[in-house]
Amino acid sequence: MRDPQVPPGPAQPPPRNATLGEVFNAVFWSFFGVRKGRHMQRDAVTIRPHQVVIVGLAAGAIFVLALVAIVRVILRSAGA
Repeated sequence: MRDPQVPPGPAQPPPRNATLGEVFNAVFWSFFGVRKGRHMQRDAVTIRPHQVVIVGLAAGAIFVLALVAIVRVILRSAGA
């Protein structure tokens, strides 16, 4: 229990929220399984779980759609 005679220390400012670019960057490098320790620690404070889920699902969908488009182009050129 804290001593009521001792004034509290300086209040920590609330952590800032990550920008969309920072979240996308973290998700992008997570797809490869590569992330530096200091970036991971910064992300743990600024990025919220719902941001990672939303950007991760969107990035995964874009990746799958890109693969489907590439396969269609290859199949169309092979059939010609």
